[in-house]
Amino acid sequence: MCPRKTTSQELTRERILEKSRTQFVEKGFQQISMRSIAKELGCSHGAIYYHFKNKAELFYAIVEEDFSKLNNRLEETIQGPENDSTKLYNILINFIEFGLNNQSQYEIMFMVRNTEVDSLSQVAANHSYRIFAQTIQSLSKKKLEIINVWSAFLALHGFVSHYRGYVDNFDEARLAAESHVNFIIKGLNE
Repeated sequence: MCPRKTTSQELTRERILEKSRTQFVEKGFQQISMRSIAKELGCSHGAIYYHFKNKAELFYAIVEEDFSKLNNRLEETIQGPENDSTKLYNILINFIEFGLNNQSQYEIMFMVRNTEVDSLSQVAANHSYRIFAQTIQSLSKKKLEIINVWSAFLALHGFVSHYRGYVDNFDEARLAAESHVNFIIKGLNE
């Protein structure tokens, strides 16, 4: 068991998620164990099992939390007072901004692959993609084929993937991102 810690160091679900997210990104899913996470937290691995039944569940909780943050950003944009064209632009630019300002989370959400957790991760990813696709469809000036929405998503993902690791945040790629989003919108509206 963990030795008694002060309130600021209590072993919370959030603290476990924060420390393990970093380890998953830096070392990869296969190289991390509940024991290595416990060591990083300064407690026994049994204390982590109180919150998560296994490593896959812990990883999924991270992915689910990150997709929830992205989905909330999309929802906030949809609810904004802007017209549909501005909302469409903002949805696309916010996706890139999220990816570049949260590079480790983005990597876990979209780039970490492991058979042990892929099916769990896909549930959250598919839900988020459905929200994205429905939003793009509803904001577009014309009826879009699903392949066009998917291509727009892949173009956004490709942009984030390309700049991930080369820039520290969105502001460093803002001009390129704005140009890229305008290019995607032009393709969707033709």
